[in-house]
Amino acid sequence: MTRPVRVLLFASARTAVGRGELEWAVPPEGTPASALARELATAFPKLAPALRASRLVRNGRPIDRPATRIRPGDEFAIHPPYGGG
Repeated sequence: MTRPVRVLLFASARTAVGRGELEWAVPPEGTPASALARELATAFPKLAPALRASRLVRNGRPIDRPATRIRPGDEFAIHPPYGGG
């Protein structure tokens, strides 16, 4: 059985989705980070604006290439710009 990806949502991404964490199924071979972001934006249309400005992180490391594969069991975090102080 394939484990889902754990998606963590922060700041405006959390507000757009209505919760701070999701489980998301990906194929056993994984999926590019850009494709996963598009799937999430399609499933949660209010998330799309936040994704355009967000930093994406895989297993605690910033994603520098959209083709980086997100695999079952990974943690995928969406960090929009933060405000406040």
